[in-house]
Amino acid sequence: MDFSQLLAEKTDNILEKWILAVRKDRRIESADDLSYTAVKDHIPDVLKAMVTVLSKSQENDIQSMVIASFQHGAIRAEQGFDPAEIAREYHLLRTVIFDALQADLLSGTPVEIIRSMRLIDAIIDEAIARCFKSYVDERLRELQQLQASLTLHNEELMRLISANQEYLSQLAHELKHPLTSIIGYSDLFLRQQRRKTEIKDKSTNLEHIERVLRNGRQLLHLINDVLELSRYEAGQIKLQLAPTDVRELIDNVCEMLEPLAAGKNLQIVVDCDRIPEKLITDSFQLQQIVTNLISNAIRYTKSGTIIIMCQVLEKQRWAIAVSDTGVGIAPENQAQIFEPYFRVSSSDRPYLPDSTGLGLAIVSRLVKLLQGEINLASQLGVGSTFTAIFPLEVEF
Repeated sequence: MDFSQLLAEKTDNILEKWILAVRKDRRIESADDLSYTAVKDHIPDVLKAMVTVLSKSQENDIQSMVIASFQHGAIRAEQGFDPAEIAREYHLLRTVIFDALQADLLSGTPVEIIRSMRLIDAIIDEAIARCFKSYVDERLRELQQLQASLTLHNEELMRLISANQEYLSQLAHELKHPLTSIIGYSDLFLRQQRRKTEIKDKSTNLEHIERVLRNGRQLLHLINDVLELSRYEAGQIKLQLAPTDVRELIDNVCEMLEPLAAGKNLQIVVDCDRIPEKLITDSFQLQQIVTNLISNAIRYTKSGTIIIMCQVLEKQRWAIAVSDTGVGIAPENQAQIFEPYFRVSSSDRPYLPDSTGLGLAIVSRLVKLLQGEINLASQLGVGSTFTAIFPLEVEF
């Protein structure tokens, strides 16, 4: 029986069922926001390779037939998949293939059945191996880029610190923990590579890489905040004024932060239809303000709603208010909330691990740079509202 022909005829059906299975599987969350084409990726090439190998009498051509799995692993790394999700994808592919061929396989001879099942398993195993290799290569490439970026940021940071020592002790404290993790796991990984021995626990090895990247991104975020604050204090931020569609800007920020809100089941409501279509301002600095306010609201809200409201005020001014149903801020802390490195905590609510105490300090300074002012209204256990007021036309 020609099982290769049967597989070729059922390839489209297998592909459709596999994509449906991936979308339904709650252990592959990274596929939730991907398009049909993005989920499909290079899997049709793997199926085509399987058809080709099944039609051969020799079984030594597997290596050259699943090159597509290299691209698959690199793309999955770029899409944010973790190793467990990729392994689950191939598990589902194996299951769907055997379900589709089960009736036909049972009608073949024992020799045909064993040969076909062994080849299908071998191809999928080889695809997994190649996929994980390219996945690791992509992660290493990202790590190298991150290292280069951190090096440049560190040089800029040291230059600024040499001119301004005010925040050196606080900065050293904030950088210590993620930097220690980066150094420790990087050193462990490099020593494993230098031994050039086979690493049996590949999952642990990948976890090391992921931890390095996660802590590296956190460190990079902190350094960017410090640099932004330092540039403002040094008067190095130059405004680029232009007509700006504020409603579109806010929609773009909300779209970018939607996954963060969805992860906590928070609803974002935008009511900004009552302001002019175009305002004269610096769109980049305004986007920084809006992004920090909304992300801060999401970070400190466990459940409920984030509301963004805009309105035109008298004297050629307009306002944006970001309200949340979060933990709120005590009256004694509200006067310090815009100071650098100040973070609210209590015995039952410690600092959030990704909080640096710089976000609102940057917001207040950028608001002032755009000739505006920012106010806070908050109540413990009820929520907070940050209101920034700007002129309709920022002037040089």
